[in-house]
Amino acid sequence: MLRFLRKINVCFIFILPLILSAQMREGKLPPVPKKINTYKEEKKLLDKAYSFLETDKHQEAYKISHRLLKKTFYKDTRLYSSIVLGSYFNYKNLADSALYYGNKSVELIGQKKDSVSRLRLSMVYNIIANAYSDKSLLEESKKWHLKGIEIAQRYEAKGHYYQKIHNLAATYIRLGEYDYAIQLLESCLQFEGKSEFTFTVYISLASAHSLKNNNELALSYLKKALAFFKNGEKSRNEVIILQNIGVQYHIMENYDEAIKYYNRAWIIGKENGFHRPTIDAMMNTGLVYQDQGMHDKATLSYKEALLLSENLGFLDKQTTIYSHLKKSAAAQNNFKESYDYFTKEIEIKDSIRSLQKEKEINELEIKFKTLEKEKEISILRIENTNRELKLKNQEEAIKNLKLQQEVEKKENEYRILSFQNASEKKINEIALLKKDQEIQESKLARQKSIKNTILYSFLILLIPIIGLLITYYQKLQTQSELNKKQEEISKQKITSLVKDQELKLIKALIKGKDKERKRIAQELHDSIGGNLAAIKIQVNNTVINGNKEHIKTINNQLDDTYEQVRDLSHNLVPKKFSKNNFSDVLEEYFNNIGDATNLKTSITVYPRTEIDLMDEILQIEIFKIIQELITNTIKHAKASSIELQLNLVEGAVNVMFEDNGVGFNTQNQISGIGFENIKSRLKTVSGTLHIDSRINRGTLINIEIPTLTTITEKMNQKQLS
Repeated sequence: MLRFLRKINVCFIFILPLILSAQMREGKLPPVPKKINTYKEEKKLLDKAYSFLETDKHQEAYKISHRLLKKTFYKDTRLYSSIVLGSYFNYKNLADSALYYGNKSVELIGQKKDSVSRLRLSMVYNIIANAYSDKSLLEESKKWHLKGIEIAQRYEAKGHYYQKIHNLAATYIRLGEYDYAIQLLESCLQFEGKSEFTFTVYISLASAHSLKNNNELALSYLKKALAFFKNGEKSRNEVIILQNIGVQYHIMENYDEAIKYYNRAWIIGKENGFHRPTIDAMMNTGLVYQDQGMHDKATLSYKEALLLSENLGFLDKQTTIYSHLKKSAAAQNNFKESYDYFTKEIEIKDSIRSLQKEKEINELEIKFKTLEKEKEISILRIENTNRELKLKNQEEAIKNLKLQQEVEKKENEYRILSFQNASEKKINEIALLKKDQEIQESKLARQKSIKNTILYSFLILLIPIIGLLITYYQKLQTQSELNKKQEEISKQKITSLVKDQELKLIKALIKGKDKERKRIAQELHDSIGGNLAAIKIQVNNTVINGNKEHIKTINNQLDDTYEQVRDLSHNLVPKKFSKNNFSDVLEEYFNNIGDATNLKTSITVYPRTEIDLMDEILQIEIFKIIQELITNTIKHAKASSIELQLNLVEGAVNVMFEDNGVGFNTQNQISGIGFENIKSRLKTVSGTLHIDSRINRGTLINIEIPTLTTITEKMNQKQLS
């Protein structure tokens, strides 16, 4: 239970600083050079969008920046829009989209060396680093954080610098380098900036110390962070911090303080509609009661959380609550109710899978429709531009006609005035026109030859370029296919190695059994067989001679043979059962299976004392059945974990064996050798077998065997002695 609590603690405390570091902006963007009024309007819209990023209007921020990115003519607006979009996708944890706009922003900044552009580049590096962190590429994230720190340090931008130091520390926490992360975070406390930043640093310090199991220090930083909420305004973050303080007290087994903080988180969350943290507080309260053995109170807390989850449709929370209820019922030995909760948990998981598939289909349909609409919009834009060009051409044609008419009027006036010299001027004009015509024709011929030369040269260069591109594309395709085949071969090799290891283990078990059979056969042949042959000879002699001494010798030999048979039967019982408790032998066997294979094993035996006192014959049968179940799992299930529960309840031994393998259809006939052996052994001890399995959901096998009365007798004998 404490292991589960520590997981919850790490999850809550660690996720909160990551969210805050991703959301916390480094002040406003650096100022941009002033341009014409249109750019000022776009800049004002983007400032508004940037202020929406950490609010309920974050979707509006995306719409504004995305629209401006498509329609703007200004490079600075494109850069600003890309930064807002990158920050938006960081906030939504969509790493690939954040990386796309981060890299686009880097291209737009280019080689600019002024301080404004460099500080913008530092912000862009932060977007890229957070995106790589979301993809769990932590070394790559660290590299981009360090680049941003270098720029902020060079231009003495303290706000940028300490924010990036905090983000780098968060990456080191995820890398497991807690001491260095704590050192960086403590240096951030020197910055006397915004109170929100100090609050975030306290949360990160609590996370690092919690992961180092320094619960007292983690608790102190959480309480410092809680002090920021004394102004009366209620926040989701306050509820999360109250829960984490409760978790720390829970781990330290200070149950009263844990309940106190969980209840505070419960009340604030319920009053302010913070539904998910409220449900978590209810579940944590149930865990405290369960650790104290107050199972009725724990069940009430779980069921109240379940009712709220069902009303709000939180399927993931319902799955967790049913898991807690299952464990609580099992702890009270109410296995029927535990099994019912387990069934409901599986049903919800199945419904989550089906809903996720429907969601993916809807998202794909929306993306397709969006692309179609964008295509239609682009076509309409092209048509509008063509119409505008046509209108402009028509206006220019009208202007040319008007000018031509004016020229004609002036020429008519000139002809009337200069009628007397018309003949001479006509001759001169004709000569000039001929010369002009010749010049124009020569120019046209020259331009035509130049154009033809350029066209032929371009075609000559284009053909080899196309050939090279085709060759390169084919080479890339070939390389891609080779990589895919190589990956498939690697996977097949890994699978074959795992199967070889499992087969070696099975062969070793079979080899041991064969060796034991040979030893038994040799013992029967050499000792018991020899004695029986001697007895036969003695009987024949006695019948013939009637000697009493021979009868006494035969009687002694029969006693000796009986003792040898008895010793041989005792030797068939595993030596560990006679020297150790049955529960210890079973646990050691299970742990050895886990060490020899990749299986994660879990075993629970209750009550141990009564189970250890069972008849050895029954213990041997149960041990052989469990061996057969493990062998079937290794050979067929492709599982990564197995769980065994052995319980003694109301006069019956209950064996519950579960794996998370591929499963099978129970409606088909189960006719394998392993299951036949199990059925045969259960028949000898009047046991029953129940199998629950589905494809791709694992297998649950439930076996019940009536308890032998010898257990009670042995316990009475032990008390008398």
